[in-house]
Amino acid sequence: MIEAAKVSNATIVDSTFHHFSSLGVSGVVVIKESHLSIHTWPEYKYAAVDIFTCGNNINPWDAFNYPKTILEAGSVSVMEISRGKEQRLRLFAK
Repeated sequence: MIEAAKVSNATIVDSTFHHFSSLGVSGVVVIKESHLSIHTWPEYKYAAVDIFTCGNNINPWDAFNYPKTILEAGSVSVMEISRGKEQRLRLFAK
């Protein structure tokens, strides 16, 4: 996830990862533009990756594609949600 932040042009602030004694890892990379996180369940060959970004200098799709490639994902499910003032105006406009 650190490398995903780098290839997406994000500004890394901090990171922390917990490796479970049995299997898996959970971690977050705090970036100036928000954060990237991962939670893995190797026993199920499953990983959940969240990429939250803002601004125009970062490419969240680069951050998405890096772990997808490294983990050799056989299939992916993606949900893109726009956030911010413009989105709220559309959601609450009558």
